[in-house]
Amino acid sequence: MGKPIEAVRLGTKGGVVVVVVGVIHGNEAAGLLITDKLQESVVPKGIDLWIVPTMNPDGTALDQRGNANQVDLNRNFPYNWAKMGKPGYWQFAGKSKASEPETKAVVAFMREIKPALGIWYHQDLNIISPGTGLEGTMRSTYSRLTGIPIKRITGGTYTGVAATWQRRSVKNGMAFVVELGKTLSTRQAQVHVRAVREISMLLRNGLSSKLVK
Repeated sequence: MGKPIEAVRLGTKGGVVVVVVGVIHGNEAAGLLITDKLQESVVPKGIDLWIVPTMNPDGTALDQRGNANQVDLNRNFPYNWAKMGKPGYWQFAGKSKASEPETKAVVAFMREIKPALGIWYHQDLNIISPGTGLEGTMRSTYSRLTGIPIKRITGGTYTGVAATWQRRSVKNGMAFVVELGKTLSTRQAQVHVRAVREISMLLRNGLSSKLVK
C-alpha cells in the first residue's frame, strides 16, 4: 500500500552484521517495543546493527497476520516454498515464491548487507527452538537471559519461512526465531535488548576466535 519498510543502522560500520526484525506477522507486534528500545541502546563495539521494526507495515497498520494481499509473509520466502491455501486462509503462502513486494525487498536487503545473524520476533508461543554450534550457544544464552524456554516448535507446516531462508541462503549466515509471549512490558523489552547485545558479543567473539585459529 505504498508504506516504506524502514531499516535503522547503528554501531560499527564494517563490523559483524546483525539484523533484528521486530515484526513479520502484523498482529504480532510486541517486537516493536524491543526494536524501539534497541534504537536507544549502546551497540557493542564491532557490531554493525541493522534494525527493521516491521517488514509488514500494512499488516502492522491493519493488525492482521498477512500483508494487504492477505499473504502470510512467513510462508512466502523463496527457500522451500510450497503452495498453501488461498486469500483468506491464515497461512496463505502467496501465488508463487517471493510473490510479495515485502518479501522481494527483504530478500534484496539481506543479500546486500549479508548478516552473520538474524533475530526474528514472533508471538505468542514463548519458546526458542534449540540449535547447534555457535548458533545453538546464542539461542541458549538468549533463553537464559530472558527466561524464554528452549523447546522445539512442532505441529505446523513451515515452508517459505524467513529465518530458514536467511540461514540457508545468506552465506555463513545464522538466524533464529524468538517467540515472545502474549504481552511484553517495557521492563521485559529492556531484558531482550540486553540479550540481543549479549549474543551479538558472543557472535563477534566467536567469529574472531575462528579467524585467529
